[in-house]
Amino acid sequence: MDIKAPDLGVDSAEVSEIMVEVGDVIAKDDNIILLESDKASVEVPSSAAGKVTKISVAVGDQVSEGMVLIELESEADADSQNDSQSNDKQSAEKESTDKQNAAQDSQQAEKQNDTDANAAEANTSQPAKQAGAEIGKATTHALPDLGVDEAQVAEIMVSVGDIVTADQSILLIESDKASVEVPAPETGKVEKILVQAGDMVANGQDFIVIIGEGADSASNNASESKADTSETQVSKPAESDKKADLDQKVNKQTTGEPKQAAKSTANTSTANAKLTESQVNEKMVDIYAGPAVRKLARQLGVDITKVKGSALNDRILKEDLFAHVKDSLSKQKAAPASGSMASSSLPSLPDMSNSEIWGETEVQDLSRLQKVSIPQLNYNTLLPQVTQFDLSDITDTEKLRGELKGAMKAEGIGFTILAFVVKATAYALTQHPRFNSHLSDDNTQIILRKSVNMGIAVATDDGLIVPVIKNVQDKGLKQIAIEIGELAVKARDKKLTAKDLQGASFTISSQGNLGGTAFTPLVNWPQVGILGVSEASMQPRWNASKQSFEPRLMLPLSLSYDHRVINGADAAVFTRYIASLLADPRRILL
Repeated sequence: MDIKAPDLGVDSAEVSEIMVEVGDVIAKDDNIILLESDKASVEVPSSAAGKVTKISVAVGDQVSEGMVLIELESEADADSQNDSQSNDKQSAEKESTDKQNAAQDSQQAEKQNDTDANAAEANTSQPAKQAGAEIGKATTHALPDLGVDEAQVAEIMVSVGDIVTADQSILLIESDKASVEVPAPETGKVEKILVQAGDMVANGQDFIVIIGEGADSASNNASESKADTSETQVSKPAESDKKADLDQKVNKQTTGEPKQAAKSTANTSTANAKLTESQVNEKMVDIYAGPAVRKLARQLGVDITKVKGSALNDRILKEDLFAHVKDSLSKQKAAPASGSMASSSLPSLPDMSNSEIWGETEVQDLSRLQKVSIPQLNYNTLLPQVTQFDLSDITDTEKLRGELKGAMKAEGIGFTILAFVVKATAYALTQHPRFNSHLSDDNTQIILRKSVNMGIAVATDDGLIVPVIKNVQDKGLKQIAIEIGELAVKARDKKLTAKDLQGASFTISSQGNLGGTAFTPLVNWPQVGILGVSEASMQPRWNASKQSFEPRLMLPLSLSYDHRVINGADAAVFTRYIASLLADPRRILL
């Protein structure tokens, strides 16, 4: 069946993208070809369902109404062909019967038996082929929700031909918030990797092609079937090779090779500012790009007028968008002065090559996590941050923890004072909701969070990372302690997922037993507050009733807050309230 070009509204249009390949099984109304003229871009749907047997056009061809685009083998065609063959066969047999004598009748019967045997053999092998096709089907998989609009591929952990298992880490994605390992969506063999290290990727973007497990057995069944067929079937491997060559050619036509994929004309300051969807739409009026490219530009927030098209007639491809974003990020890293307002006032480092002045020096690379954290940390320099300090008497609370610790340890649960801090802070946030909020972009409103999602800063070999415990206000001490332990292990083993790292409304940074009396934690924008916890120590405290000093276990608290949202007096009250809850956790029950 021929699928022809419909009425395009113009005399002719150019094939800019081929969306199917030979061998694909498509449904009616599936898009097959992207046509572009000087007026519009049109995705041509298939007028029927079936298997693509031939692609009659190539990228760059001019087509007009009625021209054949692809050829399909539909179920109706197959049935019609079988009926025609059956009718021809019956006519031939009847004519042969009329002309031949009794001796020839026996030969005809013998020949008929051979034909039936071959048909039976073909029918026997067909189910095996179909089963193999289903089991060993190549599936293209898209990236899951990364928790951010875009991120960079830091490392590809598999190669083409590798056998992977479901949930095995195959890709390392890094954003300005965290480093996330993407698991394999199914068990099978890696057929194709669609991204490269350094590429910028977005949610839902195709990144890998995997042939499901069982492909090997399907291949063996196909080999056995071929071994039992006649000599005419020996030529099938050659036909498969031809089909593979054709598929490769179609792939090249579909993808296209950008002439200047590594080039971008955007200046760094404009490119780094992500546009809203409406702003992107306004800039697309006179741009030569297909619908898929325009959609991707909206998702990435890219000023598409700054992107140089690399295809025919300067048409913009997806590769051009990715190259534009990548080039902008590389410029930002090479020239941090233009990357953010926070670093624009810092001059370049002096030349330290003179050892007589500077002494001996050594250059060490930052870890990937440290590199991607720098832009987020720079946001803090734009906040009017203030830190409030206080002390909490946790003598009685520590005694209670000691009584419960043994039973918790028997269950494999690490029960530290941090669980009490998280619970007390979560309760305090429900009583003082402004600390559990965000400031609107126009600085005219605050957005109050109805649940407490607590970020817990965890130190790893690569740097600091902040997994999130969701809905802490509804959880008890035991459950909080369990989740703190689980997230800490996942963070140090680099097993955190995107969902583990997003959605925090407040953060706690505990230095444990590392020492120190206080510190100034940095507010993690867009949050408005963060609580720092230092090492507890025994200190003399005055007991008015006994008129004497007593040794008490005191826990230093350091609350940093965004002064645009939180007043100093409110911060003092909030910090003192947390200190009183930690001194007597029974207050949480009131």
